[in-house]
Amino acid sequence: MAQDQTYATGKRKSAVARVWIIPGSGEVVVNKQTSDSYFGNIYFEQKVEKPFAVTETAAQFDVKATVAGGGKSAQVDALVHGISKALQELNPEHRDSLKKAGLLTRDSRTKERKKYGQRGARARFQFSKR
Repeated sequence: MAQDQTYATGKRKSAVARVWIIPGSGEVVVNKQTSDSYFGNIYFEQKVEKPFAVTETAAQFDVKATVAGGGKSAQVDALVHGISKALQELNPEHRDSLKKAGLLTRDSRTKERKKYGQRGARARFQFSKR
């Protein structure tokens, strides 16, 4: 890999995205597939482009990412988080605009653990009086 690349890790729920951004034409490759073929939904395309739109760097960088864990939606959010962190690492002046757009904040909401003596995290076993 070349020296002019920037690396960052993005996370959401149990999904983790390892992101490298390289000066290029705006191509997004996720797990060795194009983002369209991997995610397969136009809605996700807008989310992935948002960090570049906020920093006005659209079509200036290629993104190479590996994502694992979670579902497709969480993986997209992890990818966006990773791209945002990499853009900030590349140019610290982008921090204010990315922060204002809420792209640098890690969404820490995860599934609550099941507790002992209960059916789930909050659900109890059915109570029978008689």
